[in-house]
Amino acid sequence: MKELTHYINGEHVKGTSGRFADVYNPAIGEVIAQTPLASAAEMDMAVQAAAAAQPAWAAVNPQRRARVMMKMVDLLHRDMDKLAEALSQEHGKTLPDAKGDVIRGLEVVEYCIGAPQLLKGEYTDGAGPGIDMYSMKQALGVTAGVTPFNFPAMIPLWMCAPAIACGNAFILKPSERNPSVPIMLAELFEEAGLPKGIMQVVNGDKDAVDAIIEHPTIQSIGFVGSTPIAEYIYAGGCAAGKRVQAFGGAKNHAIIMPDADMDNVVNALIGAGYGAAGERCMAISVAVPVGEDTADRLIAALSPRVESLKIGPYTSGDDVDFGPVITGAAKDKINGLVESGIAQGATLAVDGRGFSLQGYEDGFFVGASLFDHVTTDMDIYKQEIFGPVLSVVRAKTYEEAIGHAMDHEYGNGTAIFTRDGDTARDFASRINVGMVGVNVPIPVPLAYHTFGGWKKSAFGDLNQHGPDAFKFYTRTKTVTSRWPKGTKEGANFSIPTM
Repeated sequence: MKELTHYINGEHVKGTSGRFADVYNPAIGEVIAQTPLASAAEMDMAVQAAAAAQPAWAAVNPQRRARVMMKMVDLLHRDMDKLAEALSQEHGKTLPDAKGDVIRGLEVVEYCIGAPQLLKGEYTDGAGPGIDMYSMKQALGVTAGVTPFNFPAMIPLWMCAPAIACGNAFILKPSERNPSVPIMLAELFEEAGLPKGIMQVVNGDKDAVDAIIEHPTIQSIGFVGSTPIAEYIYAGGCAAGKRVQAFGGAKNHAIIMPDADMDNVVNALIGAGYGAAGERCMAISVAVPVGEDTADRLIAALSPRVESLKIGPYTSGDDVDFGPVITGAAKDKINGLVESGIAQGATLAVDGRGFSLQGYEDGFFVGASLFDHVTTDMDIYKQEIFGPVLSVVRAKTYEEAIGHAMDHEYGNGTAIFTRDGDTARDFASRINVGMVGVNVPIPVPLAYHTFGGWKKSAFGDLNQHGPDAFKFYTRTKTVTSRWPKGTKEGANFSIPTM
């Protein structure tokens, strides 16, 4: 059995807590490795190394830090196939999808090449008589991130690249379900020129998370995962005086207007609803057609496409639409929610239960399901399923349709499909959701904009990547400078004015 390690101060370090988590290949349902679960002492070892290395890294000028990012981009391209293979083996997603995972992270690294421009402060000459004022953006120090299983390359890069470009040290606590790629990323950063101790990976579970929250040296925490844990980390981190951005669950609605191009809608929903077996926080899991005719046309066009989806292991190549879910427990939860949808009165238009793949009977495969006549009081509507299940909620009017998305507790992403510009503009303006697509099914912003939801999908004032990342990972210091010419002045007891 392969035993994985932490990556601390530029070295592979065996776990000392005596606790391990099984790492599965979800396609075959077998344990392929064990990863150590860190104690508070092991986390402290990484923090001490980071604290020792960070001041010298912060003193490196932004242009030279950007050169590390430039080299990292080259290395990610060089090792793309290797990273995708490792990612697919532990996660289960197809190789093209795994490469997309790496590429969306790589794009943030590319954005961070602009650190010299993004870290520039402001200057006012002659703010007062003989007085100049200027601001500086300075690194926080030691920062940390807790990332989920569903994007083991993209989300770590979303966090660590801006943090490092700003002059911070970064400690990553990845998901214990697929820890290999994060360690590979840390190794690549050092190959790109990053000093030891600036990028470290400490594997673990709740004990490691609590150690991050409680450690006084760690200045900020980034998190992506479920809403209950996002709330837990946000509350704990803020109480400990840390800067926190915590992103939680989602229930993303797609509104389909009667004038929408139905072929485009079906193609969009197939990819957005079932890609990566639905294990995406930006997956479309609720389709809301407006009008009975629109709904009937949608179900008629969508059902045969869902039935024809190809499910299999990543080793089958490009001939597979999606692979298994991450664990047996996830498979059981998804099937349980499908059962609840039936019990609560929804119409199961396509039944994915009982799917089995010859030769992979022990794998964590879940068939694609499609529900019609779903209502807002059902569990399959209220909960984030995180599986290959799409629910159709019929709406009589546009106002009813938009109301469903606005009333839901989650507000991560949403989309509208229409040919009418006025309707699209109204939707984008009024909807209380953080990321909006207009005829775009997964509206994940590019690296130079910011990613973040509203309501119970996000906690904290700043989003991920883009300009917000450089705000999150720096503090602004404002300097007021005066060089008197030697004239003597008496004390002034009034508040200074200009």
